[in-house]
Amino acid sequence: MSRLNNKVALITGAASNPGLGRAIALTFAREGAKLVISDVNAEGLASCYEEVKALGGEVLQLHQDVTSESGWEEAISAAEAEYGQLDILVNNAGIAVLRNTDEMTLEDFERQMRVNMTSVFLGCKHGVKAMRRAGGGSIINLSSVAGLVGIPGTGAYGASKGGVRLLSKTVALENARQNIRCNSIHPGVIWTNIQQDAIRDNPGQYEIINDSIPMGRMGQPEDVANCALFLASDESSYVSGVELTVDGCLTAQ
Repeated sequence: MSRLNNKVALITGAASNPGLGRAIALTFAREGAKLVISDVNAEGLASCYEEVKALGGEVLQLHQDVTSESGWEEAISAAEAEYGQLDILVNNAGIAVLRNTDEMTLEDFERQMRVNMTSVFLGCKHGVKAMRRAGGGSIINLSSVAGLVGIPGTGAYGASKGGVRLLSKTVALENARQNIRCNSIHPGVIWTNIQQDAIRDNPGQYEIINDSIPMGRMGQPEDVANCALFLASDESSYVSGVELTVDGCLTAQ
């Protein structure tokens, strides 16, 4: 397959297994992209690197603190030094601390804002400059259904992800004439390592969660990765400023 042949993609938050960043990296590699993958988790990142290499993919791994502006400058410089350009940026790194608003500490609120939203701002800021040098590109920002609708216990998380949604639209408008597209993906309940840990701790919640989803099941990381693939490819060349919901019909209710 070659839907991303000769395109260079930087994907943050690639260490978790199973996780969205890793699934996106593997999907892009199968489609011919040259990858730069980053995370703060060295062990998980190395594992993702080996999986991409096993597919025959070209990949560079970087330790990156996505809340650091200098870290972003270094990551994009590394991508351009290794491959000559940057065509695709996937802002995937994120965290969730789920507590009611009156129980949330200021420290946890601000940390989620830094990791989930400030990082996306920094990625977009420096990513569009690289994409202008490359003649265009696609930015894909991972938000959440919590960035679309209110969900109890997700005040800080939802606020950060709602910010990602509107930032994506603004970046899309600002760069529409430069052949740079920007879109957000809003996953619902996806069977990642975080969900697996939560179900392991609360096994009775599995059926409750599935019953709350109209399609009757959680999504898989590959469901999100395939949507990212479409947005990264030239097949979506006239798609920018949109929010793509991947939630099994959850927010259609």
